[in-house]
Amino acid sequence: MNKYEIITHTGEETMEFSKQLGEVLQAKDVIVLEGDLGAGKTTFTKGLAKGLGVKRVVSSPTFTIIKEYQGRLPLYHMDVYRVQGSEEDLGFDEYFYGDGVTVVEWAHLIESQLPEELLKISLYHVGDTTRKIVVEPIGSRYIQLCEELL
Repeated sequence: MNKYEIITHTGEETMEFSKQLGEVLQAKDVIVLEGDLGAGKTTFTKGLAKGLGVKRVVSSPTFTIIKEYQGRLPLYHMDVYRVQGSEEDLGFDEYFYGDGVTVVEWAHLIESQLPEELLKISLYHVGDTTRKIVVEPIGSRYIQLCEELL
């Protein structure tokens, strides 16, 4: 399985990369975000939202679990950090297989509920503002997407 690494030196560069990704996403695409605390998962999602044509300000859904935004496709932004250990069905399938794009922060906490195919993106601190972004396509849709984008 291919993994792609990108180094960004500023939050703006991270947002520009994710904006380009957002421009080519389709309904039912699922992006999972992992990595270091404070490495830019929400910053990444802000760029993705721009690429999807979202006009509203994107913020972390830490205390609400899911925030929805309207653009050329709906964007479902989830932060599942607070649902850790919950076996309760929170209706994630409605989002994963719905008419929008789903972004899940801390997705490993709900791994058993995730679709089999998705795009895993991990962000790591390299310096004060420098980040290493590791993109791992899981499934043919995402392999093709990465080959085109990267």
